[in-house]
Amino acid sequence: MEDKIYKLETTEKLATHYHEVLTQIGEDPNREGLLKTPERMAKAMQYLTHGYDLNPDEIMQKAIFHEEYSEMVIVKDIEVYSMCEHHMLPFFGKAHIAYIPDGKIVGLSKLPRIVDAYSRRLQVQERLTIEIRDCVQRTLNPKGVAVVIECSHMCMAMRGVQKQNSSTTTSAFTGLFLKNDSTRKEFINLVQAKLH
Repeated sequence: MEDKIYKLETTEKLATHYHEVLTQIGEDPNREGLLKTPERMAKAMQYLTHGYDLNPDEIMQKAIFHEEYSEMVIVKDIEVYSMCEHHMLPFFGKAHIAYIPDGKIVGLSKLPRIVDAYSRRLQVQERLTIEIRDCVQRTLNPKGVAVVIECSHMCMAMRGVQKQNSSTTTSAFTGLFLKNDSTRKEFINLVQAKLH
């Protein structure tokens, strides 16, 4: 998988720029500890943004099955790793996704895969939440979708206000999760519950 992410020409171009960045911040890119750093940074950036090469709708469509199940399906505690597009610093946390099927279900592994496809791009958490919701709604056409994401942002912890213990929660809903308070509350209760 990783070999497909790294493109030789892109790695070389990025490494040249990172070599200059190291120089501009006052470092010596030719010292022993930094000799391979521009190339490592180039590969890291390609890995952290490889979501641009993924199509979330296609990921979902590879595992859609017709089933008459009509109760809530939740995949929770999906790890999220992304890059803030404002400062290009990481934010990370957990995503919780639920949907109420209307004749179609999706293979459970596809929900974490679309989280990765959208989060491995330059992002803001608000847009990430909506993109995941809309992808599930668009591909499954369920009776409702709920997405909640909780993240810590290094742009707040390492710089600026320097609030290390803060976290950000975003949510997005469609269908029954919007119209029905009890459905939304059931989702929130199940996300918060430790059932295992």
